[in-house]
Amino acid sequence: MILYSAPASPFGRKVKLAAHCLGMADRITVRPTNTGDPDDEIRTVNPLGKIPALVTDGHTLYDSRVIVEYLDSLAGGGKLLPTSGDARFEVLTRAAKMDGIMDAALLVVYEARFRPEGMQVETVLQTQRDRIIRGLASIGDDAYANGAMPDLGEIGLACLLDYLDFRKQVDWRDHAPQLVSWMKDFGAAVPGYDDTLPAD
Repeated sequence: MILYSAPASPFGRKVKLAAHCLGMADRITVRPTNTGDPDDEIRTVNPLGKIPALVTDGHTLYDSRVIVEYLDSLAGGGKLLPTSGDARFEVLTRAAKMDGIMDAALLVVYEARFRPEGMQVETVLQTQRDRIIRGLASIGDDAYANGAMPDLGEIGLACLLDYLDFRKQVDWRDHAPQLVSWMKDFGAAVPGYDDTLPAD
């Protein structure tokens, strides 16, 4: 399997971390991808030119949630995402919240990266920061207890917090101090955590 991703992508990291948890990291080759390069292969793999994308058995999967669910199914199912019932939709809803906060965090980065200095729109930046802060404040204070097999929502939360530390859109500890011990416990328990930290 070939995973098109970038070292800094929090969505690509979700897939890589999931693969570690499922014991499948050695079955995936990561292809470094630059979505800003019009000649990058990602545009032929995924017509949207977005990462992550996973090529496997002659077909391509897009979107980190789809890819993680696919990997979970290869591992027998029900490991990172319950297969049915209320528990499944609870995890999917938490995962969607984390993805939404990550989307807002990426938009803050893109506003600074793609608009010339002095032309960035502060109202856009503040709208996205407010979404990040509201999202963080809505996350509970349950201790991390799933050991080496987190669920999809927990993987998303860890990737989100580390991405905020990496790009510094907001200091999540100011808005969600209840997550400090959660993050420490997650990092200590989950395989591949250090190996998949975001990098430039």
